[in-house]
This record gives sequence, C-alpha cells and structure tokens, in this order.
Amino acid sequence: MSKTKPREPDPGTWLLNKIDIREQGLTCQIEQTQAQIDALTTRLRELHEATEHLRITRKTLLSPADEPEAEITYAPSTPELPDHPAYRHILHSFADLGRPLRARDLCQALDLPIVKKNTENIRSKLKRLVSQGILVETEPRLFAQPHP
Repeated sequence: MSKTKPREPDPGTWLLNKIDIREQGLTCQIEQTQAQIDALTTRLRELHEATEHLRITRKTLLSPADEPEAEITYAPSTPELPDHPAYRHILHSFADLGRPLRARDLCQALDLPIVKKNTENIRSKLKRLVSQGILVETEPRLFAQPHP
C-alpha cells in the first residue's frame, strides 16, 4: 500500500482564500464604522439643533433689553365724582358717619323726608357711585366706602 501524500493546496487558491477572508473582515469593519458614523451624524445634528435653540432663547431674552424703555407711569385711579352736588353730600355723610349705610339712612342723614321717591332716588345715586368704584355694595342695599 502506498501512502499518498496529502495534496498541498494550490498556492493561487490559498492566496485567493486569504484575500476573501481579509475582504470579509474589512467589509464587516466598514459596516460597523458606517453605523458609528450614522450614529455620530445623528448626535451631531441633535447638538447643532440644541445649540441653535439656545441661541434663539438668548436672542429672545435679550431683545427687550435692546429696546428703549418706555416710561411707565402709574397714576392712581381716582374715580371722578358725578357733577351733581347731591353726590358730594352723600360722600360727606359716609365720611361723617363712618359706617355702611342704606338709602333710608342717607335720607335721614341728609334731612330728606323718608318717602319712596327719595329713597329710590338716593339708592340710584348710590348704585351709580358703586358702578364708578367710589362706593361698594357690601350686601344687597347696604353701601360703604371701600377700604384702601
């Protein structure tokens, strides 16, 4: 029996196999590197976007500082008293008595006869003073000067 010697691969085939293995390794590295580049590109885009948002925020916050300041004056709002002298008499009565009053109480304080016509007339004047913010109606038909 003669022993056959294993055949050695052809040097050309052996070299081609080595090239194939090396090519597969490089292709794998290319795919991994491309995936990393894609991830880094996405991250870079997010960072640029975040930076741009900060620039916009800074610009928005600083823009009012660049504008000339408008002078703001706060004048105390003092409601204007109606022209009729009865309104001054009503307010003097409130100041003198220093308590909430009803229309009937004011008729007495102003020395008016307590009749429906007078109380309704005084009540309408009181309601007008309430609508102008000069008096307040603390409960139905009870009027007072507002506290500062």
